Amino acid sequence: MSRSVKVGLGARAYEVVIGRGLLDEAGARIAPFVTRRRAAVVSDETVWRLHGERLAGALERAGLAALPVVIPPGEQTKSWAGLADVSDRLLALELDRGDLIVAFGGGVVGDLAGFAAAIYKRGIDFVQVPTTLLAQVDSSVGGKTAIDTPQGKNLIGAFHQPRLVLADLSVLDTLADREMRAGYAEVIKYGLLGDFAFFEQLEARGGEVLAREPEALAAAVARSVEMKAEIVAEDEKEAGRRALLNLGHTFGHALEAETGYGEALLHGEAVGAGMALAFRFSARLGLCPAQDAERASRAIAAASLPTRLSDVRPEPFPADRLIAHMGQDKKAEGGRLTFILARRLGEAFVAKDVDPGPLRDFLLSEGASP
Repeated sequence: MSRSVKVGLGARAYEVVIGRGLLDEAGARIAPFVTRRRAAVVSDETVWRLHGERLAGALERAGLAALPVVIPPGEQTKSWAGLADVSDRLLALELDRGDLIVAFGGGVVGDLAGFAAAIYKRGIDFVQVPTTLLAQVDSSVGGKTAIDTPQGKNLIGAFHQPRLVLADLSVLDTLADREMRAGYAEVIKYGLLGDFAFFEQLEARGGEVLAREPEALAAAVARSVEMKAEIVAEDEKEAGRRALLNLGHTFGHALEAETGYGEALLHGEAVGAGMALAFRFSARLGLCPAQDAERASRAIAAASLPTRLSDVRPEPFPADRLIAHMGQDKKAEGGRLTFILARRLGEAFVAKDVDPGPLRDFLLSEGASP
């Protein structure tokens, strides 16, 4: 059994298919989008070792040549150097616009391969086959593609929608528990930003999702994708409501920048801490009931995700450096800070021109250093 969620973007609409065993059907599902019968598969070494043969076999059974472009795993690959490497290897394959790129991996692979697809010969079609929970519920849907730079995360990129997303839940069986928890942060985000009933369901059944119980996992992924698809269809280029999907990300990206975009802090872990901080900051500003902020933090902590600066690392983060990173955030306008804050559980909003003074005081109260 599989479920399909449509991302309604007119002529560029596409389906997100969610279910088990989709890798084995990938060739038949992807073939209608390829005219030259060639697919470059961008994947990382870990995913390719675990699942590459299965995907390549499915493509070949459908008459598609699978051309692997295998890259090192890790956030550091999502860089200028990583983009140049993937682009050069795609050019060496002599792909044309009748071919297709398959992004086969987690968020790093999806962002990097998607951006390469956006700029390769001014744009080539691609398909997302996400292999982590985080990628299945968030980064594979919506067409955001990007690389990181020393100045910040995802600052160089393009909106480039996939033709199809295949979220095979069976590949999550091999996902490390830490990666599952990181992905769960993006799941609970949807409840916190706009669906209180979903948040309550996750409070009750979050452990089942993390344990990969089939029904709970499928329901959580489907609801997350439904919410993202609805928001993307309404606001593709993040001119308004789509910014809500960045709940926790302004704090989170600053923490990632300070920890070096590596294994010390996964993106989902940073988002978990960032959401807890956003709710507590909202409460400190008198925008959100304190009990809601406490409840949000408890739900995030129940998944063994960080909720405080000291959970990320014992040494204090410098408040002024965190704020400087936030000033580089994509949502910032004219040097003014923009945050996604909360009025209550299930109701987030965009707060523009946030005063750095109260923000600095809040960070100091959270254990940051001057």
